[in-house]
Amino acid sequence: MIKLLAALVFAFSIVSGVMADQVPRNAVTDLAPTGKLRAAINFGNSVLAQKDPATGAPRGVSPALARELARRLGVPVEFVTFDAAGKVFEALQAGVWDVAFLAIDPARAAGIDFTAPYVVIEGTYVVPSNSPLRAIEDVDRDGVRIAVGRGSAYDLYLTRTLKHAALIREPSGVEALDRFLKDRLEAAAGVKQPLVAFAKAHPDTRVIAGRFMSIAQAMGTPKGRAAGAQYLREFVEAMKASGFVAKALAASGQADAAVAPPAPTK
Repeated sequence: MIKLLAALVFAFSIVSGVMADQVPRNAVTDLAPTGKLRAAINFGNSVLAQKDPATGAPRGVSPALARELARRLGVPVEFVTFDAAGKVFEALQAGVWDVAFLAIDPARAAGIDFTAPYVVIEGTYVVPSNSPLRAIEDVDRDGVRIAVGRGSAYDLYLTRTLKHAALIREPSGVEALDRFLKDRLEAAAGVKQPLVAFAKAHPDTRVIAGRFMSIAQAMGTPKGRAAGAQYLREFVEAMKASGFVAKALAASGQADAAVAPPAPTK
């Protein structure tokens, strides 16, 4: 048994070494400077990541991509988990992660080199079922209070675009929905799929048809890691083209999320 285990470990090391040899050495160093790939996972976006109900381990398209990237780099993966996208970005300065799965946004791009998107999802609103707000454009009016997760893609977008409505920020999307119910706010903003699930669980609410934004979800690495960022861009395109992203979405029950189109060629 000991000899068999040793043989398996040796074989794995050979496979990992061959895989890593196919990746530029400076890309491996950029993406795994500690010898492991530290991947930030946001459980606040259930389209991209979920907790395994039995083990609590990350599953979904983002963890699947992280595991595959680590395999190609020939290093182990370490998940650094968060409950909100804003907290992932805030942790950038602490240097606790090497790759993250976040929506592309100008405010974030100052510190992160993004790939092209791998998934495109929608941002919309949930409102009380008896609300006079019927369409997306109805929401931006005086007196309307919108609960949002602080630092989320939709918070950043709505901060730039709303002219009249007020944003009520909470640390996470879940807490924003709690605030929406508790304080009887006029609306809450978020990713469409979780809001649809929320409305099903709360029949006195409904999701407004349409979207106020298209959310381009991408992989990113801290700026200053040029070789790693370039490899990451190539990796995401390969994962989309191979069907890996679509299969990972389907396997995690998120088949209605759209795989992003190929990145434009220069």
